Amino acid sequence: MEDSGKLILRLTCAGLILFHGVAKLMHGVGFIEGGLAAWHLPGFIAYGVFIGEIVAPVLLLVGLWTRAAAAVVMFNLVVAVALAAYRNAFVIQRTGAWGLESEAFYFLCALVILLVGSGRYSVTGGRSTWS
Repeated sequence: MEDSGKLILRLTCAGLILFHGVAKLMHGVGFIEGGLAAWHLPGFIAYGVFIGEIVAPVLLLVGLWTRAAAAVVMFNLVVAVALAAYRNAFVIQRTGAWGLESEAFYFLCALVILLVGSGRYSVTGGRSTWS
């Protein structure tokens, strides 16, 4: 049962984040470059989002280097909040949701994955310290 729960958590977290990465592949990262420019940071850093929203989620899906991939997802979310979403920290949306609800959900799911690992239903079968 425990390994099934780890699998469901990995598939949910990674699968949902992957949608964000695919959207950036389709529409580009120009808006991220603009946000970086506002903080006087070089625009090429925006392409790091592909690591955090495509590469790391794919690793989570298959259960390879799971803990490291979860840490990358967490870092990606911290950067996203710091660059843009921080404005929503004290916002309650019309539906009653916290303004950073999605970011908090993904961050905490990645944190749990980092702490518990991939489990038996992964490429490594849960035998690696990085899985």
